[in-house]
Amino acid sequence: MASPGLDITDVLVVGAGVAGLACARDLAAAGVGVRVVEASDAVGGRIRSDRVEGFVVDRGFQVFNTAYPQVRRRLDLKGLRLRPFTPGFSVHTPAGRLGFTDPTRRPGALPELLSGRLAGPRDLAALALLSARDMLLPPGRRKRRPDTTVRAALAGAGVSEEFVERFFRPFVAGVFLEDQLETSARVFHLVWRSMLRGTICLPTEGIGAVPRSLAAGLPEGTVRLETPAGSLTDDGVLTAAGEELPARAVVVATDPQTAAALLPEVALPDYRTVTTYYHVAPRSPMGEPTLLVDTNRRFLNTCVLTDVVPSYGPPGHSLVATSVLGRDVLGRDGRDRERALRAALAEAYGTDTGGWDLLTVRTIEGALPAMPPPHPLSRTSRVTPGRYVCGDHRATGSVQGALASGARAAREVLRDLGR
Repeated sequence: MASPGLDITDVLVVGAGVAGLACARDLAAAGVGVRVVEASDAVGGRIRSDRVEGFVVDRGFQVFNTAYPQVRRRLDLKGLRLRPFTPGFSVHTPAGRLGFTDPTRRPGALPELLSGRLAGPRDLAALALLSARDMLLPPGRRKRRPDTTVRAALAGAGVSEEFVERFFRPFVAGVFLEDQLETSARVFHLVWRSMLRGTICLPTEGIGAVPRSLAAGLPEGTVRLETPAGSLTDDGVLTAAGEELPARAVVVATDPQTAAALLPEVALPDYRTVTTYYHVAPRSPMGEPTLLVDTNRRFLNTCVLTDVVPSYGPPGHSLVATSVLGRDVLGRDGRDRERALRAALAEAYGTDTGGWDLLTVRTIEGALPAMPPPHPLSRTSRVTPGRYVCGDHRATGSVQGALASGARAAREVLRDLGR
């Protein structure tokens, strides 16, 4: 039982990532008393940006998709001052660099696409049909179909193995942080649809501007930073410092490790880990805001962030972000890995990378949940009476999934509270 004299809030949200913030905003909008406690010194969870020697460094390479319904509903896109990537990406192959640009947005790219360098007529026809279906058909139709892996879905769509290796495998590896094409096809189709219908971009102030915008819509004083939760109690939450925070309902919206500690009843998926290397170059090796992937899979993707958002770095410097699967390696092995990566980037960009400076390295543990088929696109947030959980692991592993999971948790809490 809570100690006498303590204020009891209606709902306590543990974690100020985008799922927790979305949940708190919906609860506050419904007139429910809500508080948010966050262990770190800022909102955002994994969606954070830091300043390092005058550069904006996102915690791992991240992009923002304007097509997500939850994003369009909740965020002031103009206020984020978004800067777009090229609508497509480049692929580094042993035969050189090949480009794929969406011809519906840039018709001038059609002759290059039809040249046959990237794919032959049959694969282009299969790609066009797959894209048309994903872009135009209601998403609900995909949800009702049996789920399979991306590899099986592409084969079923008539995509050749050669085109899978040249185009889809490097793309899927960068999006889902796995290169075996074992992710749910249901999730893949939704992501492909969102890329076709939206714009991939970055906020001028870094990806951390997204959760800051969400938090700004909460009543003043709702979010309490540097307050890690130690455990859940019958009456609410006991902080790591031993403070009681009583609440009628508790929503856990934390990273997977913390969620598992606070709610052992919740079965969490395996998570993918990614490491991003940030190099500073004296000039851009690309000259355009385009993502570059590698068919040899030496890296997931690389891009010149200052080509996308010039203010990511001071004048006269280019910031290059390159992501690889797994954790950073310490010591001599780590130096060897960075040298090998630098050599791969020299080949991919066609430039000398010997003069590049390594600014920093960011490893994101639990960057994305593994989503093998069959994968439900949404799950209940209810765990036990008065205890709920939300996050990207309850949906599609994206910002859209995290926001939608937070929204579902708020709806279920309101229903259980009789609101």
